Amino acid sequence: MTTLRVCRSSLGLIALALAVVASLASALPSQAAPRPSARLLEVQARVIDLQNQAASAAEGAQEAKVRLAQLNQTLAGVQEKAARQRGELEEIRKSLGSIALEQYKSSGLGQSLQLLFSSDPTAYLASAGDLDSLTRRRSVELRRYESATQKLRQTTMLVSDKAKLVRATQKKLEAQARAANAKLAEAEKILKSLKASERKALLAAQRRTEAKDLASSRATAKNLRNTSGRSGVALRYALSQIGDRYVFGAAGMQTWDCSGLTMRAFAAAGVALPHSSRAQFRYGKKIPRSQLRPGDLVFFKVPISHVGIYVGNGKMVHAPRPGYRVKIAPINQMRYVGAVRL
Repeated sequence: MTTLRVCRSSLGLIALALAVVASLASALPSQAAPRPSARLLEVQARVIDLQNQAASAAEGAQEAKVRLAQLNQTLAGVQEKAARQRGELEEIRKSLGSIALEQYKSSGLGQSLQLLFSSDPTAYLASAGDLDSLTRRRSVELRRYESATQKLRQTTMLVSDKAKLVRATQKKLEAQARAANAKLAEAEKILKSLKASERKALLAAQRRTEAKDLASSRATAKNLRNTSGRSGVALRYALSQIGDRYVFGAAGMQTWDCSGLTMRAFAAAGVALPHSSRAQFRYGKKIPRSQLRPGDLVFFKVPISHVGIYVGNGKMVHAPRPGYRVKIAPINQMRYVGAVRL
């Protein structure tokens, strides 16, 4: 969670920069917002690309976070097994010690001398039988001890392997979070390098585009209420979040990242999904693009780092990237990878 809060902090700096630009714009005389120049459109495209890269890196961090939780759970189970096996081994050691003591007490003179000096040969033979029984018990316990030792050795090696995987996954999580931060910092640097008039032009253009997208999304959403079943519940839940902000690692109730939105939407339908687009792709039934229907999960980029919910007519509802809001958008705006039906 710490790494994701750092990412949100970087996003907050960009939002603050945009807010400052907005306040500067409101202080100027009312007039038509200037259109961005060709150079500014190139800058805008670069910033959007960096925001998309940041979102992809953040999804990579989410995938590593899910994997880390699974590995930690597995490691805890293996460690518990090792502790149990150590306890069993200690019990066998105690049993062997008890048998050794009984053998020592029963065979002090040796069998031939005991028979020579015994006043009751029948009692001696019974005692000798007990000694043979102890020898057999000791042999059985020794075999158990050897088997238990081998099992513990194997489990201990497994603990070591899982611990290495945990450490490697933790490092991957941290690296992905740093990458997301770096991309946002680069975007922020570009925005800060612009003149106030240029920032104003970009902000105005972004507001116009966003307002148009959200109005279109809400209008489209009104006609998408008839899908039935679990997919319908999930789709209606996601559509009700149109206009909510994108935030790294967020899963409601007013901020979302792409996989956080899909996870929560299907949770409303009783389907448990991990908070990771890459992990979600491993659930459900794979569906060809030609057979898509509303409520299917659609996945993008290689490696997978974005997910949305298909609404029909080549469109999806999704949480796009930093600085933007949940909306309906075409699925052909990103590299399409596949779809699943839950």
